[in-house]
This record gives sequence, C-alpha cells and structure tokens, in this order.
Amino acid sequence: MSDTILIVDDEQHIIDLAKMYLEVEGFKITSATNGKLALSKILAEKPALVVLDLMLPELDGWEVCRRVRAESDVPIIMLTARSEDIDRIVGLELGADDYLTKPFNPRELVARVKAILRRTERRNSPAADSILKLDNLWIFPDRRIVTVEGKTVDLRVKEFDLLVTLAEHKGMVFTREKLLDVVWGYDFAGETRTVDVHIAHLRHKLQGMKPTIETVWGVGYRLDL
Repeated sequence: MSDTILIVDDEQHIIDLAKMYLEVEGFKITSATNGKLALSKILAEKPALVVLDLMLPELDGWEVCRRVRAESDVPIIMLTARSEDIDRIVGLELGADDYLTKPFNPRELVARVKAILRRTERRNSPAADSILKLDNLWIFPDRRIVTVEGKTVDLRVKEFDLLVTLAEHKGMVFTREKLLDVVWGYDFAGETRTVDVHIAHLRHKLQGMKPTIETVWGVGYRLDL
C-alpha cells in the first residue's frame, strides 16, 4: 500500500502544519490547493488517504468526494471550517470516512489517519473464507459481499465494517463510542453522529433483512434476530 497522504486545502499554512506532523510519523506528503488538481492527483498518484477541505476553489470538497467515490475507495477525511451537522452529514453521505472541524489539533489528525489506515490494512489482508448467516442476511467477510434474500447489497466500506461488527456480536448492545472505537479505529467520545448516519444508511439499504438493527435508547445499537 502507498504511504503517501494527499492534503487538499487552499490555505498553505494548513498544508504545512499537517505535513509537518505527518512526516514525523513517516508518511510521504503531497498536496493540492484546488479541487481539480486534487482529482488529478488522486487518480494519478493513488494516495493511501486524502485529507480534503470542503471549501476549495474550482471544485469544492463535496464535488471532489462525489467524483472520487465513483472510481475509488481511497479513505477520505474531510476538513470543514463550519460546525453545522449538515456539512458533516452530507460529507458522510457522499462517502467520506471521517471529518475534522477547523481549527483542529494536528495530533488528532495524525491519530485519525493512522486509525483509518490500520483499518484499511486489516480489511485488505488475506482471511479465511467464512460466512455469517443470520436468517436471510448472509455476509461474506473475506469477499466483502452482503446478500439479503440472495440479492447482493452494495455497501460502502464503513457500512460493511459496521454491519460485520454488529453481526459478529448479535444481540450485544454497542454504545456509539464503542462502535467508533471498533469500526473507525479510534476512541473519540465526541461526534457520535457519524455512527447514526451510517446506521441510517444500513437500515435503508438492508430493507427486508430479517435480523434488524435495533436502537437501545440512551445506550446505542444491537442486531436482533
């Protein structure tokens, strides 16, 4: 896997700050200051991960994310100077893996990058063929395939990982914080909205599934048969 991180931001001091902290951890850094250049670099250089600002000239971060997701599963961390939930939700719905609100702690950015890359490496490592059969829901973890009533369901990376986590521990209640830790790979007790958005996506895509994703009010979620 490439160890190159692409930082996309129109503020050079943001790029320089992130670069300084990430290079100390051994990552190679490339950068872009507008959306069009970012797209060309993603396709040409195939970085391990993209740190993508939302407010960009030429093409904004939402459009860049949308176009990238049409062709690639490269992990994306979105940066936004705005704190409204709608920005974060739209980013997640377009396929971003995570987000940070500016101004951010560069050490937290490094932690998020490492966590996502660890998760990606585990996902891509060889695994013995196994099938999780839960009524009409079948999950093939090694091939990353999900079927309901025999029909394949297209899930994004984190949606799949979240479903597998719940399925492997059916009946167990997970707090949102625990799911962030297990699925996203870091212990971050703040913005649990990420989990809620992905759960909503799973419920919509897996309509007709016999095991159901139940909300345990005040606690979190579980998969019930």
